[in-house]
Amino acid sequence: MKSIFEYRDYHLYLQDYYDERKRLGSFSWREFCGNAGFSSPNFLKLVAMGQSKLSKVKACQVAKSMGLVDYEEQFFYQLVVLGNAENSEVQRAALLEMQRIALEHQVRVVDKEAFQYYESWKYPVIRELAPLMPGATPRDLAEECKEYVSAEEVRDVLEFLVKAGFLKKESEKVYVQTEQTVIGSKDALPIAIRAMHKEMAIMAARAVDRYTANERFFNGATLSVNQDAYNKIVDEIKACCKKAVAIANECGNFNQVCRINFQFFPLTDKITGNGRA
Repeated sequence: MKSIFEYRDYHLYLQDYYDERKRLGSFSWREFCGNAGFSSPNFLKLVAMGQSKLSKVKACQVAKSMGLVDYEEQFFYQLVVLGNAENSEVQRAALLEMQRIALEHQVRVVDKEAFQYYESWKYPVIRELAPLMPGATPRDLAEECKEYVSAEEVRDVLEFLVKAGFLKKESEKVYVQTEQTVIGSKDALPIAIRAMHKEMAIMAARAVDRYTANERFFNGATLSVNQDAYNKIVDEIKACCKKAVAIANECGNFNQVCRINFQFFPLTDKITGNGRA
Protein backbone atom coordinates (compact mmCIF):
# COMPACT_ATOMS: atom_id res chain seq x y z
CA MET A 1 0.00 0.00 0.00
CA LYS A 2 1.25 3.47 -0.86
CA SER A 3 2.34 5.96 1.77
CA ILE A 4 -0.53 8.09 3.06
CA PHE A 5 1.36 11.16 1.81
CA GLU A 6 0.62 10.06 -1.77
CA TYR A 7 -3.16 10.32 -1.30
CA ARG A 8 -5.49 13.24 -1.93
CA ASP A 9 -8.76 11.31 -1.50
CA TYR A 10 -9.58 9.72 1.85
CA HIS A 11 -12.27 7.49 0.27
CA LEU A 12 -9.59 5.89 -1.89
CA TYR A 13 -7.25 5.55 1.10
CA LEU A 14 -9.93 3.66 3.05
CA GLN A 15 -10.56 1.34 0.11
CA ASP A 16 -6.84 0.65 -0.38
CA TYR A 17 -6.41 -0.01 3.35
CA TYR A 18 -9.29 -2.47 3.29
CA ASP A 19 -7.98 -4.21 0.15
CA GLU A 20 -4.51 -4.53 1.69
CA ARG A 21 -5.84 -6.01 4.94
CA LYS A 22 -8.07 -8.37 2.96
CA ARG A 23 -5.11 -9.49 0.86
CA LEU A 24 -3.04 -10.30 3.94
CA GLY A 25 -5.72 -12.37 5.71
CA SER A 26 -9.31 -12.58 6.83
CA PHE A 27 -10.77 -9.10 7.13
CA SER A 28 -14.24 -7.70 6.56
CA TRP A 29 -16.01 -4.37 6.48
CA ARG A 30 -17.85 -5.51 9.60
CA GLU A 31 -14.52 -5.99 11.41
CA PHE A 32 -13.19 -2.68 10.10
CA CYS A 33 -16.29 -0.86 11.34
CA GLY A 34 -16.16 -2.65 14.69
CA ASN A 35 -12.50 -1.73 15.19
CA ALA A 36 -13.42 1.92 14.56
CA GLY A 37 -16.33 1.82 17.02
CA PHE A 38 -19.25 1.87 14.55
CA SER A 39 -22.34 -0.26 15.07
CA SER A 40 -23.23 -0.28 11.37
CA PRO A 41 -21.27 -3.10 9.65
CA ASN A 42 -21.24 -1.34 6.26
CA PHE A 43 -20.69 2.31 7.20
CA LEU A 44 -17.03 2.46 6.12
CA LYS A 45 -17.82 0.59 2.92
CA LEU A 46 -20.30 3.33 2.06
CA VAL A 47 -17.68 5.95 2.92
CA ALA A 48 -15.09 4.28 0.68
CA MET A 49 -17.67 4.23 -2.13
CA GLY A 50 -18.28 7.96 -1.67
CA GLN A 51 -21.86 7.42 -0.52
CA SER A 52 -21.22 8.70 3.00
CA LYS A 53 -18.79 11.02 4.79
CA LEU A 54 -16.64 10.97 7.89
CA SER A 55 -17.17 13.64 10.52
CA LYS A 56 -14.25 15.14 12.47
CA VAL A 57 -14.88 12.79 15.39
CA LYS A 58 -15.32 9.75 13.19
CA ALA A 59 -12.15 10.60 11.26
CA CYS A 60 -10.13 10.33 14.49
CA GLN A 61 -11.77 6.99 15.34
CA VAL A 62 -10.99 5.57 11.91
CA ALA A 63 -7.39 6.83 11.94
CA LYS A 64 -6.71 5.09 15.24
CA SER A 65 -8.33 1.85 14.05
CA MET A 66 -5.96 1.84 11.05
CA GLY A 67 -2.92 2.28 13.29
CA LEU A 68 -2.16 5.81 12.11
CA VAL A 69 -0.21 7.76 14.72
CA ASP A 70 1.02 11.31 15.18
CA TYR A 71 1.67 13.06 11.85
CA GLU A 72 0.00 10.28 9.81
CA GLU A 73 -3.17 10.74 11.84
CA GLN A 74 -2.93 14.52 11.34
CA PHE A 75 -2.50 14.03 7.59
CA PHE A 76 -5.52 11.69 7.40
CA TYR A 77 -7.62 14.21 9.29
CA GLN A 78 -6.72 16.87 6.72
CA LEU A 79 -7.57 14.43 3.93
CA VAL A 80 -11.04 14.19 5.42
CA VAL A 81 -11.32 17.99 5.69
CA LEU A 82 -10.25 18.29 2.06
CA GLY A 83 -12.70 15.63 0.88
CA ASN A 84 -15.62 17.17 2.78
CA ALA A 85 -14.82 20.80 1.93
CA GLU A 86 -17.68 22.73 0.35
CA ASN A 87 -15.66 25.76 -0.76
CA SER A 88 -12.26 26.49 -2.23
CA GLU A 89 -10.95 28.33 0.84
CA VAL A 90 -11.38 25.29 3.07
CA GLN A 91 -9.82 23.08 0.39
CA ARG A 92 -6.84 25.42 0.06
CA ALA A 93 -6.29 25.53 3.84
CA ALA A 94 -6.42 21.73 4.05
CA LEU A 95 -3.95 21.32 1.18
CA LEU A 96 -1.52 23.81 2.74
CA GLU A 97 -1.68 21.97 6.05
CA MET A 98 -1.11 18.63 4.29
CA GLN A 99 1.95 20.10 2.57
CA ARG A 100 3.27 21.40 5.88
CA ILE A 101 2.87 18.02 7.58
CA ALA A 102 4.49 16.19 4.68
CA LEU A 103 7.48 18.56 4.60
CA GLU A 104 8.04 18.46 8.37
CA HIS A 105 7.88 14.66 8.47
CA GLN A 106 9.52 13.64 5.25
CA VAL A 107 9.62 9.88 4.80
CA ARG A 108 11.89 8.18 2.30
CA VAL A 109 10.47 4.94 0.90
CA VAL A 110 13.32 2.79 -0.39
CA ASP A 111 12.44 1.25 -3.73
CA LYS A 112 14.00 -1.71 -5.51
CA GLU A 113 16.64 0.48 -7.21
CA ALA A 114 18.11 1.36 -3.78
CA PHE A 115 18.07 -2.14 -2.28
CA GLN A 116 21.78 -1.85 -1.45
CA TYR A 117 20.67 0.20 1.56
CA TYR A 118 19.45 -3.05 3.14
CA GLU A 119 22.56 -5.10 2.50
CA SER A 120 24.25 -4.19 5.79
CA TRP A 121 23.63 -2.46 9.11
CA LYS A 122 26.36 0.01 8.11
CA TYR A 123 24.11 1.99 5.75
CA PRO A 124 21.30 2.98 8.17
CA VAL A 125 23.73 3.46 11.07
CA ILE A 126 26.13 5.71 9.16
CA ARG A 127 23.16 7.58 7.69
CA GLU A 128 22.07 8.46 11.24
CA LEU A 129 25.55 8.96 12.69
CA ALA A 130 27.21 11.20 10.09
CA PRO A 131 24.87 14.20 10.61
CA LEU A 132 25.49 13.96 14.38
CA MET A 133 29.26 14.41 13.87
CA PRO A 134 29.88 17.33 11.47
CA GLY A 135 33.54 17.47 10.48
CA ALA A 136 34.22 13.86 11.50
CA THR A 137 36.49 11.72 9.35
CA PRO A 138 35.48 8.22 8.22
CA ARG A 139 37.78 6.85 10.92
CA ASP A 140 36.06 8.98 13.56
CA LEU A 141 32.70 7.59 12.48
CA ALA A 142 34.01 4.03 12.44
CA GLU A 143 35.34 4.34 16.00
CA GLU A 144 31.91 5.40 17.29
CA CYS A 145 30.19 2.27 15.93
CA LYS A 146 29.68 -0.60 18.38
CA GLU A 147 30.11 -3.16 15.58
CA TYR A 148 33.41 -3.24 13.67
CA VAL A 149 33.60 -1.28 10.45
CA SER A 150 36.73 0.04 8.79
CA ALA A 151 37.34 3.67 7.82
CA GLU A 152 37.48 2.60 4.18
CA GLU A 153 34.07 0.94 4.46
CA VAL A 154 32.62 4.08 6.05
CA ARG A 155 34.00 6.16 3.18
CA ASP A 156 32.31 3.84 0.65
CA VAL A 157 29.04 3.90 2.61
CA LEU A 158 29.04 7.71 2.69
CA GLU A 159 29.63 7.87 -1.06
CA PHE A 160 26.70 5.54 -1.68
CA LEU A 161 24.38 7.39 0.70
CA VAL A 162 25.10 10.69 -1.03
CA LYS A 163 24.83 9.22 -4.55
CA ALA A 164 21.53 7.46 -3.74
CA GLY A 165 20.08 10.57 -2.11
CA PHE A 166 19.94 9.37 1.50
CA LEU A 167 22.39 12.07 2.63
CA LYS A 168 23.29 15.48 1.28
CA LYS A 169 26.85 16.75 1.57
CA GLU A 170 26.71 20.41 2.60
CA SER A 171 30.47 20.92 2.90
CA GLU A 172 33.62 18.90 3.53
CA LYS A 173 32.77 16.18 6.07
CA VAL A 174 29.38 17.76 6.86
CA TYR A 175 26.26 15.77 6.00
CA VAL A 176 22.51 16.25 6.49
CA GLN A 177 19.65 13.82 5.96
CA THR A 178 17.41 14.41 2.95
CA GLU A 179 14.48 12.80 4.83
CA GLN A 180 13.99 12.12 8.52
CA THR A 181 12.77 8.56 8.11
CA VAL A 182 13.59 5.69 5.77
CA ILE A 183 11.18 2.79 5.34
CA GLY A 184 11.15 -0.13 2.94
CA SER A 185 8.52 -0.42 0.23
CA LYS A 186 6.80 -3.72 -0.48
CA ASP A 187 8.57 -3.70 -3.86
CA ALA A 188 12.06 -3.57 -2.34
CA LEU A 189 13.98 -6.80 -2.75
CA PRO A 190 12.83 -9.12 0.05
CA ILE A 191 16.14 -11.01 0.13
CA ALA A 192 18.02 -7.82 1.03
CA ILE A 193 15.44 -6.96 3.69
CA ARG A 194 15.75 -10.46 5.21
CA ALA A 195 19.52 -10.04 5.33
CA MET A 196 19.09 -6.80 7.29
CA HIS A 197 16.74 -8.49 9.78
CA LYS A 198 19.24 -11.33 10.29
CA GLU A 199 22.11 -8.92 10.93
CA MET A 200 20.12 -6.84 13.39
CA ALA A 201 18.87 -9.96 15.21
CA ILE A 202 22.45 -11.16 15.69
CA MET A 203 23.47 -7.73 16.97
CA ALA A 204 20.52 -7.79 19.38
CA ALA A 205 21.64 -11.15 20.75
CA ARG A 206 25.11 -9.74 21.42
CA ALA A 207 23.58 -6.69 23.10
CA VAL A 208 22.13 -8.89 25.88
CA ASP A 209 25.62 -9.39 27.35
CA ARG A 210 27.34 -6.33 25.90
CA TYR A 211 25.25 -3.67 27.69
CA THR A 212 23.87 -3.23 31.17
CA ALA A 213 20.13 -3.18 31.83
CA ASN A 214 20.29 0.63 31.97
CA GLU A 215 21.76 0.77 28.46
CA ARG A 216 19.36 -1.55 26.64
CA PHE A 217 15.77 -2.72 27.00
CA PHE A 218 14.53 -6.23 26.29
CA ASN A 219 11.05 -7.56 26.89
CA GLY A 220 8.98 -10.44 25.58
CA ALA A 221 6.03 -12.78 26.08
CA THR A 222 5.20 -16.33 25.02
CA LEU A 223 1.50 -16.69 24.21
CA SER A 224 -1.05 -18.79 22.34
CA VAL A 225 -2.90 -17.16 19.42
CA ASN A 226 -5.16 -17.85 16.46
CA GLN A 227 -4.87 -16.17 13.05
CA ASP A 228 -7.19 -13.32 13.99
CA ALA A 229 -5.23 -12.53 17.17
CA TYR A 230 -1.96 -12.82 15.24
CA ASN A 231 -3.11 -10.24 12.68
CA LYS A 232 -4.27 -7.83 15.39
CA ILE A 233 -0.98 -8.12 17.30
CA VAL A 234 0.96 -7.45 14.09
CA ASP A 235 -1.11 -4.30 13.55
CA GLU A 236 -0.37 -3.16 17.12
CA ILE A 237 3.37 -3.73 16.62
CA LYS A 238 3.29 -1.71 13.39
CA ALA A 239 1.47 1.14 15.15
CA CYS A 240 3.95 1.05 18.03
CA CYS A 241 6.89 1.20 15.61
CA LYS A 242 5.34 4.20 13.83
CA LYS A 243 4.86 5.94 17.17
CA ALA A 244 8.49 5.30 18.14
CA VAL A 245 9.67 6.81 14.84
CA ALA A 246 7.42 9.84 15.38
CA ILE A 247 8.82 10.39 18.90
CA ALA A 248 12.38 10.21 17.59
CA ASN A 249 11.61 12.62 14.74
CA GLU A 250 10.19 15.17 17.15
CA CYS A 251 13.09 15.22 19.60
CA GLY A 252 16.23 17.31 19.24
CA ASN A 253 19.84 17.22 20.41
CA PHE A 254 20.41 13.69 19.11
CA ASN A 255 23.47 12.04 20.65
CA GLN A 256 23.20 8.32 19.86
CA VAL A 257 22.00 5.91 17.18
CA CYS A 258 19.82 3.02 18.43
CA ARG A 259 17.87 0.16 16.88
CA ILE A 260 14.43 -1.23 17.72
CA ASN A 261 13.66 -4.84 16.79
CA PHE A 262 10.09 -6.12 16.96
CA GLN A 263 10.15 -9.92 16.76
CA PHE A 264 6.97 -12.00 16.74
CA PHE A 265 7.33 -15.52 15.39
CA PRO A 266 5.98 -19.08 15.84
CA LEU A 267 7.51 -21.50 18.33
CA THR A 268 5.30 -24.48 17.35
CA ASP A 269 3.39 -25.87 14.39
CA LYS A 270 -0.30 -24.96 14.10
CA ILE A 271 -2.40 -27.33 16.15
CA THR A 272 -5.84 -28.67 15.18
CA GLY A 273 -8.20 -30.76 17.27
CA ASN A 274 -6.46 -33.91 16.07
CA GLY A 275 -2.91 -32.66 16.07
CA ARG A 276 -0.94 -30.66 13.48
CA ALA A 277 -2.71 -28.50 10.95
